[in-house]
Amino acid sequence: MVRINRVYTKAGDQGDTSLVGGDKVSKASARVECYGVIDELNAAIGLVRTALAAAGGTAAAPTLLPILGRVQNELFNLGAELATPDAERRARSPRIEPRHVTALEEEIDQLNEDLPELRSFVLPGGGWTSSYLHLARTICRRGERLVVALAASGEEIGDQAVPYLNRLSDALFVFGRWAALVEGESEPLWEPEKT
Repeated sequence: MVRINRVYTKAGDQGDTSLVGGDKVSKASARVECYGVIDELNAAIGLVRTALAAAGGTAAAPTLLPILGRVQNELFNLGAELATPDAERRARSPRIEPRHVTALEEEIDQLNEDLPELRSFVLPGGGWTSSYLHLARTICRRGERLVVALAASGEEIGDQAVPYLNRLSDALFVFGRWAALVEGESEPLWEPEKT
């Protein structure tokens, strides 16, 4: 287990940070940006979980709280994976595996069965839980774009990082729609003729 005794070390005061394995890089590096956005996504999912649990819980809470708790742990693993450039070291650490992608697909399929067919694009909204899920989805898509760019630049990443983020953003979209439905909120849809 990890032990953290000090919150500040002053080691990053010059704008550098250490990756897992000891390599020093700029805090502005693409790799640090990637795992920083994954951390931001994890914080947004924390907002969703707080909204679900507020005032004794919502109708969506029993289904979504355990899923999102698991996802938060998986995102922490993904962040650690992205912070580990060395493939051998990464292989010995917790990482995203195909089973994590499959679990999201199964949850998407299960909850999507309850949803009405879409006839337009969904506007973010539909109550607090749904709104926070849509916020998390947009952060997830940004993380996905950054991880794709990191891989395209020649940096090594885990082979499931992009599929996981792609599936997670889809899952967050479905979870947002489903939360609005079970919580009795109206789902705002795009009406292109309105200005």
